[in-house]
Amino acid sequence: MPNYIRSQTAGATCFFTLTLAQRNNNLLIDHIDWFRQAYKRANTLYPFTTIAISILPDHIHAIWQMPADDGDYALRWRIIKSQFSRNFSANQQRSNSKIKHREKGIWQRRYWEHQIRDDIDLQRHVDYIHYNQ
Repeated sequence: MPNYIRSQTAGATCFFTLTLAQRNNNLLIDHIDWFRQAYKRANTLYPFTTIAISILPDHIHAIWQMPADDGDYALRWRIIKSQFSRNFSANQQRSNSKIKHREKGIWQRRYWEHQIRDDIDLQRHVDYIHYNQ
């Protein structure tokens, strides 16, 4: 299994894309209140600043500014995904690996992240979020 090395630079600004396991699903917008609660809980426990976010039926784009002393965005996404998933029954078509790791099969395991390099890069990613709605 490959080791995924994620930059966890304290104070960094990062762009993310997270997707549901079933891409033709409206789960995120059908249950937006549950997602908002999960998001708020993560931000309360481990604060971060949301620069831009777009929640679509089956995926999310977000740009976060991490605190100056913390770059652990993976922990925050783990809280959001697990808190949101607690509202649902497990997908009956889960793989043995997902069962072993106590995953309900709602989210794709991996997600895309990109550390923003400069103001131009930030503007391009904000524009992408706006145009991708």
